[in-house]
Amino acid sequence: MRRTVTAAALALTALSLVACGGKGDEVVTHKVTLEVLGKGTTEIYYTLDTNRSAKVTLPWKKTATITLTTAAEKRIGRAVGVVPGSVYRTDGTLKAASCAIIVDGKKVMDNQGGKADGSCKYTVK
Repeated sequence: MRRTVTAAALALTALSLVACGGKGDEVVTHKVTLEVLGKGTTEIYYTLDTNRSAKVTLPWKKTATITLTTAAEKRIGRAVGVVPGSVYRTDGTLKAASCAIIVDGKKVMDNQGGKADGSCKYTVK
């Protein structure tokens, strides 16, 4: 009888640990795309899967799958962003290139055609 009760108690404990632990252990992934629009070439700086800078031909796009694995990443998130270089306006002056961030198919940030801050940044949770 003792063995049956002990085995049942161990089984219930294991089930409750699996049920409680499963939510904290799940991996969360998001498809993130950074875009810089315009014509010509410019220097950009971006944080997506890595931190990089590059001289690119516009329009430019980079997509990566962001995986949030730790409890801190799920709670606080992971920063992504792009700082576009300057492009020429039709009047010959320079302005920040347009940029946007798309997460799981939804645009979550843009710099309003270069009118806002100039950079695009977002925290993926």
